[in-house]
Amino acid sequence: MIAIGGSIGTGLFLATGSSIQTAGPGGALIAYGAIGIMVYFLMTSLGEMATFMPVSGSFSTYASHYVDPALGFALGWNYWFNWAVTLAVEIAASAIIMKFWFPDVPSIIWSALFLGLIFLLNFLSVKSYGESEYWFALVKVVTIIVFIGVGLLTIFGIFGGEYIGFKNFTLEEAPVNGGFLSVLSIFFIAGFSFQGTELVGIAAGESENPQKNIPKAIRQVFWRILLFYIAAIAVIGLIIPYTSPSLLGGDVDNIAVSPFTLVFEKAGIAAAASVMNAVILTSVLSAGTSGLYASTRMLWSMANEGQAPKALRKINRRGIPINALVLTTIIGGLAFLTSIFGDQMYMWLLNASGMSGFIAWIGIAISHYRFRKAYVASGQDINELAYKAKWFPLGPVLAFGMCLIVILGQNYQAVLSDKIDWYGLTVSYIGLPLFLATWWGYKIAKKTKVVPLHECIQRDDKK
Repeated sequence: MIAIGGSIGTGLFLATGSSIQTAGPGGALIAYGAIGIMVYFLMTSLGEMATFMPVSGSFSTYASHYVDPALGFALGWNYWFNWAVTLAVEIAASAIIMKFWFPDVPSIIWSALFLGLIFLLNFLSVKSYGESEYWFALVKVVTIIVFIGVGLLTIFGIFGGEYIGFKNFTLEEAPVNGGFLSVLSIFFIAGFSFQGTELVGIAAGESENPQKNIPKAIRQVFWRILLFYIAAIAVIGLIIPYTSPSLLGGDVDNIAVSPFTLVFEKAGIAAAASVMNAVILTSVLSAGTSGLYASTRMLWSMANEGQAPKALRKINRRGIPINALVLTTIIGGLAFLTSIFGDQMYMWLLNASGMSGFIAWIGIAISHYRFRKAYVASGQDINELAYKAKWFPLGPVLAFGMCLIVILGQNYQAVLSDKIDWYGLTVSYIGLPLFLATWWGYKIAKKTKVVPLHECIQRDDKK
């Protein structure tokens, strides 16, 4: 359920409308389908490593052991920063959502309340986090299943409306609007929507029987992606013309024009906006809770690896890395305050973290490629692995290449315009030089080297 919850967020409920408007229903299906395949390969790569060595630091630890400690250091801090800023984004979004019902209550009150709730769910025990994420995920799953069912009935006119069929897929320039470049332009949006699926690897270190449960979760990722994203986008594209201006309006400021709300309203379901507002609120809280969990474990793991201050290794009697949890909460709160007192600074933080998820995915692909090579080099039989990723080495190589394309192409318009938009380029790609500076700064300072293949698995045995 953590894997399900991680792959369903506000990106599905809100961003799919603008994706369909930009690239047409067919273009959106191509983009989300391609990113879905990439994520499937990444999750199988992560699953193989997580079942072999289930640790809370996950891919930061794997990069340190199988590639280079400097890469693990950079990936860890990059991922921690990403989720600390994401925590700020989610608590800001939760306040905007609550204005739907309580427009006169100051936003700061809701933000403080939800930040306290998210902290409490992580502070009490890992079980409280797991339970909350289970129910958050269940709400989202039920909503999507009902949405797909209602959508199909609407398409075929069973609810009493007109028979829609496939006519919106045959509009002018549909099903793909704008060709390859329009599809490329929403790759980043699609990828951002899928970010969070890697949480299953971080949770592996505290899961019950990871050798059995992690492969089970990983195997189902592809089918969840297929059902939740592809089916939902197909339903939206069939019911709402991609030329409809309302598809561009779906965001936390205007829940009423979420594509999900529009479809429910077209089916004649009363209070659709209010219901979707509640569902999106659970998504926001789920993302915030998971983000705090993941970043706390990453920080604790790096402290154990000697890549973060020793004080962050402290664990309370309930098994919670308390100092890492408090520090991450404080940083997330400070990042949130920049949205109130310095909007420009907040935007820079957002853009710096926006690329972090893709960088983490590249790290997973590289680490898995090296892990498999190291496993063979150590003289072991890959058939003895508790879970073996299929399509190696195609899987990690393809995932690496696609992630690289998404990262480099996220703001290609700034270069292709008549005059290069240097400010736009800087804002869009600021996360990349920050990551490289962290990587090479640590490498130079600590004089780290790439770990020889024959030593990688020995390092695990010693650990």
